[in-house]
Amino acid sequence: MPRPKREEQFDNGEICVVHAVQRCVRRAYLAGVDAQTGKDYSFRKEWIRRRMEALASVFGIDVLSYAIMSNHLHVILRNRPDVVASWSDSEVAIRWLRVFPGRRMEEHLAEPTEHEVKVLAGNAERIAEIRLRMSDISWFMRSLAEPISRLANKQDECTGRFWEGRFKAQRIVDEAGLLACSMYVDLNPVRAAMTSDPEKAPHTSAFDRIQASQGKRVDSAAFDLKPVPTAEAAKQIRETPVEELQQKRKEKKRNPTGKRIRRDAWLAPITLSPGKLSSEVEVSRDGLRASDKGFLHVSIRDYLRLLRWTAKQGIEGIAAKVPDSLASTLTDLGIDASMWRDLVWQWQRYFGKSICVGSPESMRQDAKRCGKHHHQGQAAASVCFV
Repeated sequence: MPRPKREEQFDNGEICVVHAVQRCVRRAYLAGVDAQTGKDYSFRKEWIRRRMEALASVFGIDVLSYAIMSNHLHVILRNRPDVVASWSDSEVAIRWLRVFPGRRMEEHLAEPTEHEVKVLAGNAERIAEIRLRMSDISWFMRSLAEPISRLANKQDECTGRFWEGRFKAQRIVDEAGLLACSMYVDLNPVRAAMTSDPEKAPHTSAFDRIQASQGKRVDSAAFDLKPVPTAEAAKQIRETPVEELQQKRKEKKRNPTGKRIRRDAWLAPITLSPGKLSSEVEVSRDGLRASDKGFLHVSIRDYLRLLRWTAKQGIEGIAAKVPDSLASTLTDLGIDASMWRDLVWQWQRYFGKSICVGSPESMRQDAKRCGKHHHQGQAAASVCFV
């Protein structure tokens, strides 16, 4: 059966949450240790993480959870057309030009100028089109995948595909499905036997959050959203040697804004604010992410406790009883606590072939939205919910 069209799964004009999976071509270990040559490409995982962090600072899309593996990538995204609607035309223009600078006569400068921003912002038809793209999950994934492919091909001195094809997408339709999917994503390295502890699994959202709770900070990869004054740009081109401009640009790419941030500052916070209405936009205050809105009615403390407990059950191979303090979190969401371990560790059994993730009732409602009677996996998942 062919994959459904993207517009059948999600609309960039409405807020939705999507679990996206992007695999390397032939599932080769292009971001890990190549078994054939013995070469270690694990450093490319940081390329991918930093690119996601940079895109999170310009797109109207929240990165909720992620895990970068040796031959594939998991990321849970929430598009935010409401956030994009709050941006001025100039803000939309500078954000777009940072990601897609276009062809320039002076490639060594490659910094959007005030004049370029003004010209683009003045094109109402073009700006309207760009606004839609800035909250489009497909455009986010495209902007993530293409530069990584070009970098890897340049390094390997080859051409051709780096990624297998278009990403697989699963729409997450309720909080129960989101909690389970987020745990599944964060525990991918543990499931792959790469580590026994989420705290020792770099390039996952769980690792970033744990490191941040311990005070760890990193150089920010966020784009600088201040355009270069046109006169200053012209002066630099006239008076500065090309080699010097290239070196400055290279140095700025490492930390465009000059900031050091909490390791998880670019990720959406886990906990929804109890004093906020669900309709409130909560635009990010520091410009590192689209918004400051959480995505679960669970504290970061309880989330990490449940994550560590779930990881331990997978390692020991036994399904211990969920502690009462954690079980209440699951039952409040309609999840059968006795099936929690199975739901996360046997994710592929329940949702591996489904385009929708959530409780059976929520999946049933989404199927109606799509003009269907049910979604694949709906019946199998019913054993995990009450």
